[in-house]
Amino acid sequence: MNSFVKKHASGILLCAAIALPSWLLGKVFPIVGGAVIGIIAGMVIALFWNDKKGFDTGIRWTSKYILQTAVVLLGFGMDLGVIFETGRQSLPIIICTITTSLVIAWSLHRALKIQGNTSVLIGVGSSICGGSAIAATAPVIDADDDEVAQAISVIFFFNVLAAILFPVLGHALGFSTNSGDAFGIFAGTAVNDTSSVTAAASTWDSMWGLGNQTLDKAVTVKLTRTLAIIPITLVLAIAQARKQERECEADGNNKSSFSLRRAFPMFILYFVLAAVVTTVSIGLGASPAVFAPLKELSKFFIVMAMVAVGLNSNVVKLIRSGGRPLILGASCWAGITVVSLLMQHVMDIW
Repeated sequence: MNSFVKKHASGILLCAAIALPSWLLGKVFPIVGGAVIGIIAGMVIALFWNDKKGFDTGIRWTSKYILQTAVVLLGFGMDLGVIFETGRQSLPIIICTITTSLVIAWSLHRALKIQGNTSVLIGVGSSICGGSAIAATAPVIDADDDEVAQAISVIFFFNVLAAILFPVLGHALGFSTNSGDAFGIFAGTAVNDTSSVTAAASTWDSMWGLGNQTLDKAVTVKLTRTLAIIPITLVLAIAQARKQERECEADGNNKSSFSLRRAFPMFILYFVLAAVVTTVSIGLGASPAVFAPLKELSKFFIVMAMVAVGLNSNVVKLIRSGGRPLILGASCWAGITVVSLLMQHVMDIW
C-alpha cells in the first residue's frame, strides 16, 4: 500500500486538482461539459510540461482505472425497468443507428487510413453515448491516450453542432410541438453525448412550453442506448484477445493464449451489477435521488480520467492527424441522423 501511494499519489492528486475546476466549469457550460474542459486543460499543460517524472505513473493509472471506476458508477443511475419500458418503442431505432455508425466506421477505417482504435472509438462514441462509451471501450481495446483524445475531440465537435442545430432541424421537419415524444426519441437516438442530448431536449421543451416532456423521453432513450456498451465491449474484448492470440502464433508461439475469463472486461460486469442494485432498490421503494451522489462522482471521475488523457497526449500530433477523424465523425453523425429520421418516419412516430 505504501509503495502504491509513493508511486501513484502525486499523479492522481494532480489529476484531481485539475479536474475539480474543470468539473465545476462543466456545470456552468453544460454544452461543452467538464470532460472536454478537463482534456483541453490537460493538453494545454502538457504543451509546457515535458518532464513528468514522479507524476507519470499516477497519471497513467488515473487514465485507466479511474476511467473504469467511472463506468461502473454510471450503472447506479440506471433503472433497468424504466429503460426496458421505453426501449420497446425506441429499440429498433437504436439498433439501426448503432449498426449504421459501426458499419460506417469500419468501412472508412481503411479508406481514410485512420488508426483502427481511433475508428472504433469514434464509431462507438457516435453510436452509443459519446464520452462514456469511449471510456468503456478504450481499456478493452488497449487504446492509447492520443487515440482517446482524438475520439473525444471529434465527438465533442459534433455534440455542440447537434445541440445547436437539431431543435431548428426538428421544427423544419415538422416534429409535433404539442408533445415531446418525437423530438425526444430523435435527440435520444441521434445525439452523441448525454450533455448534448439534454441540451437539445431542454431547448425543445423551452421553445414549445412542454415542461420536461422532451427531456424525460430523450434521457430515457439515451440510457437505453447506453446499455449497448455491454454487448459491444464484450465483442471487442473477445476480438482483441483473438487478435493477440494470432500475433502470438505468428511469432512462433503456437500455444493457445485465448481465455474468455481474461478477455471479459470485469468492470462491465460491475456496471451491470450497479444497474441491478439501482433497479432492485427503486423497486423496493428507494428514491432515485439516493443514487445521485454516485452519478455525480462518476461524472467527476470521467473528468479526472480525461485530464490524465490530456496530460499524456501529443497535441501537435492530434492537430496534424485531425482532418480524417473529423471526416469519419461527420460521416457517422450524418448516417445516424438520417437513419433515426427514416426509422421514425417508417414507424409513424412523426
